[in-house]
Amino acid sequence: MMYTSFSDSCRRRFGCKVYKLSIDAGFSCPNRDGKLGYGGCIFCAGDGSGAFAARGSDIRAQLEQAKHRVEAKNRGGKYIAYFQAFTNTYAPAQQLRRLYEAALEPEDVVGIAIGTRPDCLGPEVIELLKDIHRHKHVSVELGLQTVHPASVRYIRRGYENEVYFNAVRRLKEAGLEVVTHIILGLPGETMEDAAETTRQAIAAGTDGVKFHLLHVLRGTDLEKDYAAGKFRCLELEEYARWLKACLAEVPKDVVVHRITGDGAKKDLIAPLWSADKKRVLNYLNTYLK
Repeated sequence: MMYTSFSDSCRRRFGCKVYKLSIDAGFSCPNRDGKLGYGGCIFCAGDGSGAFAARGSDIRAQLEQAKHRVEAKNRGGKYIAYFQAFTNTYAPAQQLRRLYEAALEPEDVVGIAIGTRPDCLGPEVIELLKDIHRHKHVSVELGLQTVHPASVRYIRRGYENEVYFNAVRRLKEAGLEVVTHIILGLPGETMEDAAETTRQAIAAGTDGVKFHLLHVLRGTDLEKDYAAGKFRCLELEEYARWLKACLAEVPKDVVVHRITGDGAKKDLIAPLWSADKKRVLNYLNTYLK
């Protein structure tokens, strides 16, 4: 295989299979509540990219609900609690501590993964994460998506590239793991543009990457542009070529957590081929070999 997978890295680190459990801690986002803007990024649905997260106010109950769904796939394994929906450091540190520690309380939860924005990582938050990391593993997932200014403006990301680079530096100085999300197929971008985004994320020092196919979900502003014919989505064969070009920029010591991303089938507008996840992954892995 031409990359180091998330499952392989977990076996090396924890000595067993590890499954991520997506939970929703009820956060908002500065790109939705008016601090930076309203409506979020152009591709973001109402669930804040947490389509597969468990729901409910009690973190422990959410974890048990999520475990029940995957227990047949993960017998004897461990879990990572994945704070996925919206911006999961967008609250006072004291509130964050309660949520994170509740998620880490079960013995079979070996760590937490925190999806957030690089502009929502103040010194007190990073100090909190550093403290928790002394006891259990912490990784921070940042939604870079692209480094190209025109695309940054189009997707309404709401922060400059330097904010991402600075956040990665500060997280790494605190001894924390960083995972970077990158979208392939953004309107107006080329395969080389996506590869350049990957290069810059690697140069910044990210420990892992998540590659996502640009897909259009019902109820997003991206859906309006797609319906107006302003762009088209990549075909599976095209996506495979783009992915290969990006993976060529990823050294073996950087973990590839995802080679594609998918939305909830009930909300998927395009590309419809992405709904058949098993077929897509089989095709991509065969192509990459």
